[in-house]
Amino acid sequence: MQQLLICLRFYATGSFYITIGDFSSLHKSTVCRIITRVTKAIASLRSQFINLPSNGEILKIQEEFYNIARFPRVVSALDCTHVRIISPGGSTAENFRNRKGYFSINVQAMCSAKLKFQNIVARWPGCTHDTMIFLNSAAKYTFDNGTFGNGLILADSGYFLNNYLITPYINTRTPAERLFNEAHIRTRNVIERCFGVWKRRFPVLGIGMRCRIPLVQDIIVAAAVLHNIAIDMKEDKPPEDPELSTQLEEETENMEPVIGDSSEARNVILEYFESLI
Repeated sequence: MQQLLICLRFYATGSFYITIGDFSSLHKSTVCRIITRVTKAIASLRSQFINLPSNGEILKIQEEFYNIARFPRVVSALDCTHVRIISPGGSTAENFRNRKGYFSINVQAMCSAKLKFQNIVARWPGCTHDTMIFLNSAAKYTFDNGTFGNGLILADSGYFLNNYLITPYINTRTPAERLFNEAHIRTRNVIERCFGVWKRRFPVLGIGMRCRIPLVQDIIVAAAVLHNIAIDMKEDKPPEDPELSTQLEEETENMEPVIGDSSEARNVILEYFESLI
């Protein structure tokens, strides 16, 4: 229990190991070993708590997304967020410097309407484009195989457009397109809220980490597991943090839109919104 509490205190404060050790009357090297051991144990529960919906859950998930802004067939919202780290050193260190100028891991996540993580990828350096991460993800392979039928993923304009990955219109010309974009933005906003709640619940993700890259990756996954457990247990959401809100807004700025081909699925959804006008 003491080891678990020490690890959770680190997630909650992002303090130096020596500070955690002073609080617990332990040497900093002992604190480091405890955090590594407990984090690996929690992260190993990933397959139990972080999963894309199964066949029996798809309709329920789609209904929950539909109730937000009447956008049909959605099974997940997709985006990336940066977790700050110190320079890892070595010849590849600059690969971790993101477009904002600091070192980070670019974390891809997919979530449900209830802000639960369905998928998380925490292995790409900060300079990697969001689209590149998705192109190399297991989630893309699963959707390419048609596992989710006509299910859709909502993503921002930084992603490509196809028949299951739906992005907003860059330039709206009709009332139906404007209604489409409004519903898309409101529905996809769950992933932004998920990141906000996650980082407020575990401030070490927003403050930044002074750990080796493998431990940083394990902490990101462990924090996602604990976040889902907290939602299952109906824990209260952490209070708003204006500084963190500003950071999340900055992460979404200046994303260059990806101009993709027309999508049959998006055209069908547009016809649906035309019928609502």
